[in-house]
Amino acid sequence: VQLVESGGGSVQAGGSLRLSCAASDRTFRNYDMGWFRQAPGKEREFVAAISFKGDKTLYSDSVKGRFTISRDNAKSTMYLQMNSLASEDTAVYYCNSLYSGGFDSTTNPNLYDDWGQGTQVTVSS
Repeated sequence: VQLVESGGGSVQAGGSLRLSCAASDRTFRNYDMGWFRQAPGKEREFVAAISFKGDKTLYSDSVKGRFTISRDNAKSTMYLQMNSLASEDTAVYYCNSLYSGGFDSTTNPNLYDDWGQGTQVTVSS
């Protein structure tokens, strides 16, 4: 499934952004999905994941309580609502479909070779 990220931008610390991940076809509904990010000079890291039904979610400790992942399978789109943004959230954000098998084993970004262009989020303090 082809994925396109959007919604990034520049905000001040404390602000909010909503990212979208649009899928090319309806097979989207069959996949667990995840958000990842890569800051300058750092490795890509896991941010959040959601099950294919949308009934299970997982967050990295760094974003828990500030970010909310959701999906609309009818629109083949996943979202990431980001609140209380901080400078350390500055990164390129990517979405990806996850392998089946449960979040404990599928949220390592090194498992995946194919990535989209991502969307840049810049938070100024």
